[in-house]
Amino acid sequence: MRHPMLTTASMLAVLALAGCDNAPRETEQATDTSNQKIITLGEAQNHPARSTSNKLRDEFRNPVETLQFFGIEPDMTVVEIWPGSGWYTEILAPYLQAQGQLYAAHFPASDTRSYYAKSRQDFAERLSNDPYFSDVILTEFAPLADSDIAPPASADMVLTFRNLHNWYMAHGEEGVEGAFSDFYEALKPGGVLGVVDHRLPEDRPDEDMASTGYMKESWVIEQAEQAGFVLDASSDVNANPDDTADHPRGVWTLPPTLRLGEDNRDYYVGIGESDRFTLRFVKPETTNE
Repeated sequence: MRHPMLTTASMLAVLALAGCDNAPRETEQATDTSNQKIITLGEAQNHPARSTSNKLRDEFRNPVETLQFFGIEPDMTVVEIWPGSGWYTEILAPYLQAQGQLYAAHFPASDTRSYYAKSRQDFAERLSNDPYFSDVILTEFAPLADSDIAPPASADMVLTFRNLHNWYMAHGEEGVEGAFSDFYEALKPGGVLGVVDHRLPEDRPDEDMASTGYMKESWVIEQAEQAGFVLDASSDVNANPDDTADHPRGVWTLPPTLRLGEDNRDYYVGIGESDRFTLRFVKPETTNE
């Protein structure tokens, strides 16, 4: 069993851009006026909103421990970036429903590529039909589009799970810079950015980030700090020392994708899901803006 390990660091800098028309409930004024029960993260993990198949991945994604590390509270305004089919949304939406507010910044509505369009449509339909998702506000995000993920300086927390590598592979350093800029703009001073992604060993060439799906933790920290964030802490809650990050089809060689099919399947299943870094950044309370 893996146990969290924390480290701390700090630095300063600045960036900003974004906006949205939908105003959230202010967390300092939040009260349980909806007759919804305030629940714990443990109760959210076992909530009826969650599918059985998603629960099976808790062993690798450690959702309660990860969200506890980020410092989430039930009265927060939270932005989830690229929620996909809603794996984390199934936990976040019930947890925040009574007192908080969840923004789901999905793929842009203008994206007509079949995977992206269908994913957003399916998610939007669930927001309309699932009572546990009824209070979620659907916005959108693209790393170079000045995205309106939430009103400026409104969010207590922005969360992104295993997404940075997609933006880097598609747009390079500029894509990651654009993402961090949008996140910085949406957060309140003192707000938290939580980042999880597949970890590339530090002794590997930077060029490997362009094709493997793995990212260097030090590089991600540097990019976030250049955007104005301060690294508050890191955790090994999602670490997997059995993952060597040198597989034939990159991170997609491992579960759940298993891109090699039956070729060495038992071996890759035995490794489990990828080794991941988990980072907590903070937007400074005061800046030089």
